[in-house]
Parts: sequence; structure tokens; C-alpha cells
Amino acid sequence: MSFLGKLFGKKEKETLDQGLEKTKKGFLERISKAIIGKTSVDDEVLDQLEEELIGADVGVDTTLALIEKLQERVKKEKYLSTSELNGLLHEEIVSLLVDAPSNQLGFIPPSDKKPYVILVVGVNGVGKTTTIGKLAHHYKEAGNTVIMGAADTFRAAAADQLTIWSERVGVAIVKQNHGADPSAVAFDTIQSAMAKNADVVLIDTAGRLHNKLHLMDELNKIKRVIEKQLPGAPHEVLLVLDGSTGQNALEQAKQFMAVTNVNALAITKLDGTAKGGVVLSIAHQCKIPVKYIGVGEQIKDLLLFDKDEFVDSLFK
Repeated sequence: MSFLGKLFGKKEKETLDQGLEKTKKGFLERISKAIIGKTSVDDEVLDQLEEELIGADVGVDTTLALIEKLQERVKKEKYLSTSELNGLLHEEIVSLLVDAPSNQLGFIPPSDKKPYVILVVGVNGVGKTTTIGKLAHHYKEAGNTVIMGAADTFRAAAADQLTIWSERVGVAIVKQNHGADPSAVAFDTIQSAMAKNADVVLIDTAGRLHNKLHLMDELNKIKRVIEKQLPGAPHEVLLVLDGSTGQNALEQAKQFMAVTNVNALAITKLDGTAKGGVVLSIAHQCKIPVKYIGVGEQIKDLLLFDKDEFVDSLFK
């Protein structure tokens, strides 16, 4: 069992299984297609498997790394039956994925980082505001005092949407008028959190594209303002990606990583898509831990990412 152990209970596992239903169905069908009519794993099976994994949105680089590992196993063990392939793939996929740091025990922030500041970034439409709302709920449920900061002053409805979430979850929010300086909102949020001895701060930011230079500059300014107020913060720069966009999500992740120091990922909208294989691709190639995944619309449907449980759900 992975470090999340008891945090990942029966209910969470059921939610994960349901949310990944479409991905799992496509994934297993593709593996079956690769081994049809075969009893042992040979080059032909591996070639077919390579094609099918790429088709399942696992991505070219991640697929090639997996195939290489499987080739080594075939070479070493001389004979592998196709019935063993699922088990082998399961093992090799888990070994490729990056673990979320084990000092982060669920929704309990590190005791030496108070308030624990999470800066949430990503393009519009990926589910940033919803992710913040759900994170606020989970952190509050775990006994933390949470404050939200509405630093997306660029989009007219952004602060209103975050306010609805703050009321729904029952946490405080710091906001200013539309068009205000986002770094001023971040400044006020940190001040408020320190004054109220809050445990967790969640700051929303404007949806930025990698090619909008002024927005990227603004993001770095927000980070500088936060750090000046609270050295070492933000502790988490959380990039939210829409899993239903498949390999586009991986491209977005690479573009954001090139311009800002992203150190955690949340992948949303996995329930409505068969492209959940992209989670494997992102976790492997970005070398940044996927911390949260969204597998439905309910508050409970934002789950901590556990690589063992995730891969297990794909092969069930």
C-alpha cells in the first residue's frame, strides 16, 4: 500500500474506479487488441502494444520508455505469456510515475509552513476555480482554517465564482474590484491569513497562455509579492490541467514549466473522457508530482493522486 494508506479508503477507491471507467475500458480494449491470437509476448506484440498505448493518450515518450522496459523483461525471462502482460505493464507503469512528496499527508499542510500558500495557475476553462473550491472544502474538513484570494481580476466573473465557492464551503475570501492589481490582492490575502493565523491560503490567478507575456510577468510579480511577505511562499504552485484534452494538456504543462516554477499538478475532468492515459504521460515526462485528480463534479470527486491506486483502477 502506498503512503496515503488509510487516507485512500474504500469510498475514494469507488469514486476513482467510477471516474476512470471510460479510460479503463479503452485502455484494456487496446491491450487486448495487441495480444489477440498470441500466446507469448514477442516483437510483434510489443509493436502492436506501442501503437495501442500511443492511441490511449499515454504519449510517445512514455510509451517508448514502457516498451523498452518490457523488451528488457522479455530478453531476461526468455518466455513471457500474454496472460502475464497486464501484470507486467501494471508494474512498469507504476515504476515510471513520480510520487507526490510523502511529507504531504493528505490535506494536512506541513506544520513548519504556516500559512501554507498554494498559488493556482492554468489557462481558462480547465477548472481552476472549481479545483480551488474543492481543495478549500477538503482542507477545511481536515480541520484547517482556509482563506481564498481572488487574484484573477482579469476575468469579470472570476471573483464572483470564487465567492460562491467560499460561501458554499464556509471559508473567508479576500477580493478587490474587477481590474485591480492581482499582486495587491495576493498581498492582502497573505496579510489577512497571517493576522487570522490561518493554516492554508488558496490564491486564484488569471487564466494565462504561455504566449501572453504580460500575464506571465504578472504571475511572477504575484509570486515575488507573496515571497516578500512570507519567505519561502508560495509553497505550492499548482498547475491545473484539463485531462479531457489529452496530449494538449501535456503541451500546456511543458509551456508553463518553461516560464514559472510549477511544483504540483492537478488534472481535472477525467470522468468524461477516455483520455485518462495522459495522466501517465504528464507524470512521467514532467517529473512533477500529480497531487490531485478530478473525477467528477461533486466536491468529493477531487481526489489525492495515488499512483498505485490509479494504475490499479486502470487494470481492474
